[in-house]
Parts: sequence; C-alpha cells; structure tokens
Amino acid sequence: MPSLDVVSRFNFPELDNALNNTKKAIAARFDFRGATAEITVDRKEKTIKFVADDGAKLRGIREMFESAAHRRGLDIAAFKWGENLPALAGKLKCEVKIQDGIEQETAKAIVKVIKDSKLKVQAAIQGEELRVTGKQIDDLQAVIKLLNAANLGLPLQYVNMKS
Repeated sequence: MPSLDVVSRFNFPELDNALNNTKKAIAARFDFRGATAEITVDRKEKTIKFVADDGAKLRGIREMFESAAHRRGLDIAAFKWGENLPALAGKLKCEVKIQDGIEQETAKAIVKVIKDSKLKVQAAIQGEELRVTGKQIDDLQAVIKLLNAANLGLPLQYVNMKS
C-alpha cells in the first residue's frame, strides 16, 4: 500500500549559518556600533534569545535574522516570536521558539483536515510525525496539495513516499 510521512524537521546547521550572517550584518551596520546586540541559541530547548538596547534595535536584529534565515532556505513559519520583555540594565529581550516536529494538537488538526477531505486515505500519528496510507498514489498527492493549501502555521515536509 502506498504511504508517505508528513514531518516538520528543522535544519539546525542552516540556523547556525543564518545566525552567523546576522552577526556579520550587525557588525557592519553603523547604527549598531557600540550598541548591545546579543544572540544566544539553546538547542536543547529549541529557542533563540535576542537582546538589544531598545525596540528599534530589536526590530532591526529581527529583520536581519529573518532575511538571513530566508536566504538560507529556512521557513520563517518555523519561528514563533515572543513578546519584547525588559532585561537587565534597561535593555529589551525577545525569545523565539523553533518548531521542530509536529506537536500532538497540530497533528490531531492535520488528521482532522485529512478526514474532512473525504479522500480515501488513513492518517496515523507516530510521535512527532504522521503516516498517511492510501490505495493510490494519486490520493497521497492530493493529501500533499490539501495540506499545503491548509496553511497550518508550520513548515511541512513529505518524506518516505512508497508505492
């Protein structure tokens, strides 16, 4: 029976490249000379923390980071930006969560979208992935089109398509 896996995997090596490009861009900008611009990554918690002197500088860092991430092929939807919060010495910080894997609630929503479409396929949640099986490959391709059009708020990849 044909099947495919629906996953949401984040490319951490490309994140490192995007962060390095952002740091170079910050160093080259005149308005950031002598200003605080810190970027720290916690791979275990899947978060990035930005610290800047004020809201304008934080927005600038965010724009440079999103531009660098986009150029490196990272989907901007994988980043969930938090609120700008006060930090030490009158600075501002912002924490960004990186979406890696499909959470249970989102997985259930994807299964519901697939079931509501009345396509002749079965969707099963397997940890942070979904396995979709059907009798015809055309049905699986219809599922891919359906999920791409559904705008679920996270980047999806389709892997292990077997016929």
